[in-house]
Amino acid sequence: MYKDNNLIIRPIIEEDLKRLWELMYKEKSPEWKKWDAPYFEHKAKTFNEYYSKRSEELNQDAKWAILIDGKVIGTVSYYWEHKPSNWLEMGIGIYDSDYWSGGVGTRALRLWINHLFDTMPLVRVGYTTWSGNHRMIKVGEKLGMTLEARLRKCRYYDGKYYDSIRMGILREEWEEFIKNESQRKSQLNG
Repeated sequence: MYKDNNLIIRPIIEEDLKRLWELMYKEKSPEWKKWDAPYFEHKAKTFNEYYSKRSEELNQDAKWAILIDGKVIGTVSYYWEHKPSNWLEMGIGIYDSDYWSGGVGTRALRLWINHLFDTMPLVRVGYTTWSGNHRMIKVGEKLGMTLEARLRKCRYYDGKYYDSIRMGILREEWEEFIKNESQRKSQLNG
């Protein structure tokens, strides 16, 4: 578990499943899907369908819950792009729109990046988004990430082409970012 004031990220537990289902799969067209890879199909599921595959959600390192004041609002995750070379990509979903544009995603990803670098022999972490998701691009910038790739007009959504955006940060860049952030906070408080 990692904590930043009222925000916690931790492994998903059985008690989280009903809330996660409500946020992710109860609706046919949830609002969050308009921002999280909307060019991929989303299918609603009954709770029983979702719950029958609970082992995919529980007791794993690759997907954790994000909580604010004890309430599940989303998830952070990772997957291996190429495990033999330790190439890992991460993701985040803030499914509850009440927590959009308030810095929650930045705070949660800061904790998640710390966790990934603390627990794995990684030299880089990154994520892929699309040019229509300005908030996600901004999160990467706020966390000191570099725009590593822009694949032009390869995502088609709602009658328009968008770019695929890949952001990343190296371990040494992250350590420098955290050090500088700590010094800034120290100067402000001191």
